[in-house]
Amino acid sequence: MRSFWSDPYLWIHLAGLAALPLFLDLCLVGFAMGDPLLPPWLEGVIVAIAGIAPILWMQWQRPFYIFSLPGLALQPESLSDGQRQLLSFFKAQQNRAGALIGAMIVFLLVRWAEQAAAIAAEVSPWATQSHLLGLLLATLGSLGLSLFLQVPISVFLVMLHRDDEVIAAPPYPLSRIRQEFSLLGLRVRQLLPPLERAAVGQSATAPVNTDLTIPGSRDVDQTPSLTLSPGHSEASAELTEITKPVSEGTIAEPSDIWDEVESETFEPEIAVSEGALPDALSALDEAAADLEL
Repeated sequence: MRSFWSDPYLWIHLAGLAALPLFLDLCLVGFAMGDPLLPPWLEGVIVAIAGIAPILWMQWQRPFYIFSLPGLALQPESLSDGQRQLLSFFKAQQNRAGALIGAMIVFLLVRWAEQAAAIAAEVSPWATQSHLLGLLLATLGSLGLSLFLQVPISVFLVMLHRDDEVIAAPPYPLSRIRQEFSLLGLRVRQLLPPLERAAVGQSATAPVNTDLTIPGSRDVDQTPSLTLSPGHSEASAELTEITKPVSEGTIAEPSDIWDEVESETFEPEIAVSEGALPDALSALDEAAADLEL
């Protein structure tokens, strides 16, 4: 996409092509009103010339000032340098050739409307109205066809230029804009919000900041630290004295603990069992002898 395409006035006037069907219908309705006063083909030629000639003359001599809207026109002093550079291309020879092509297209459209008027008269609710009024409406339709076709053609031809061509073009002199362009409507200082034209080749993507920083935050050392109050420091000193014997090895090893438990718990039971052992053996011998008997 070319950088100067961001200008909204170009697209507004290019979209004027959408109004062509409305003006063509107006021509058709006008020709269908009343009975012809002249041969139909002659009326079609007169209406076509009446609508084409003013717009063709304007595009050849004083091209339409595109920085405008219906009834309003932007003051030349409010134009940016880029917009004034675009104006110089509307005075080029190719725009005059485009105006001739547009005039021929309008002539064919008006002639078609004149030939189809006989069919439209059968369904038109205004078929019984004055034919002179109908010719006036057809002329207005032809004028609208010419304006809303030739201006978009000139805009389209300008949009075909390259960025380097537009940048190299000198801005159109302010003193000559009013004399060499058709400023139609009330002159105002601003119509649409201003848009700055981006530089050619400028990247449209902005660098992404990957640092997650909370606004207003300070740089904080992320290393965890422990700070004790004076009361807590005294308690920690006492705790160190209590746990100091543990670190010095005052607790016996697990094997020593089991030796003490065995010596204190199982030795008395073993002594008792050794004293009663002979009696138990003699009792077993007697029981075995009785079983043998």
